[in-house]
Amino acid sequence: MNTINSHVQKIEFSCDGKLLKGMLHLPDMNMIKDMRPPLVVGSHGLEGSMESAKQILLSRILPERGVAFLRFDHRGCGSSEGDFVTETSLSKRVKDMLSAIDHVAKLDLTDHSRLLLFGSSLGGSTCISAWSRLCEHGFEPSGAVLCAAPVNSLTISQIPLQGNERRPSLPMSFFEDNLMFDLTEKLSAIHHLLIFHGDQDQTVPVENAYTIHSNAGEPKKMVILKGGDHQMSDLSDQKKFEGEFLLWLNDSLGFISDIHGS
Repeated sequence: MNTINSHVQKIEFSCDGKLLKGMLHLPDMNMIKDMRPPLVVGSHGLEGSMESAKQILLSRILPERGVAFLRFDHRGCGSSEGDFVTETSLSKRVKDMLSAIDHVAKLDLTDHSRLLLFGSSLGGSTCISAWSRLCEHGFEPSGAVLCAAPVNSLTISQIPLQGNERRPSLPMSFFEDNLMFDLTEKLSAIHHLLIFHGDQDQTVPVENAYTIHSNAGEPKKMVILKGGDHQMSDLSDQKKFEGEFLLWLNDSLGFISDIHGS
């Protein structure tokens, strides 16, 4: 673990023998009066990384408000070890998240009794699936934010089989063996939930957002972005995401520290 500056630390931890890497963004300790800050943990999408736009945004705005943010690369992605084709599955991504949270808890720099989850696309599915496992390990989440998350993989019609600069082409068996799931029954345990989804998402149909909202526990809120795509490309949608996220954060934690006084 190397310090980049006084408030950002490189994180390295092991899961199933793979070295995974991330960044822990910490608020100014003077701002939070030497208390350990709450922690938000992010999980990226299928072919994403911790460098995704939403995670970079959260790494900036959360520490400004007295909240720590952990972003990391799942195995086979970004700077972490592992082969994408042989190491990618929902169950393995859940294990990655558990290992990341366990590692940061042992650093004793954050208050893991105030743990919140953020996930985009498959990262949202990871948060849903990880919730009960975290509770079993003594890390009961205080809430979650899900963006364009599939709750039932059978709803996805445009399966990305073609290769790209990050990976070779994939056979259908890759998805059938590793990424077939229906997480509907896991939703009732989740509370303080904020859901974002574009109604023109061509990758993960918006029906997933409605299923999540119908089955999740209270309190919960769903934001359907009119004309929004899977990547949340529209700048107005991105500003909506930022504003709603901060309101949700305040509701989930009871308060947030804001050095700007907003």
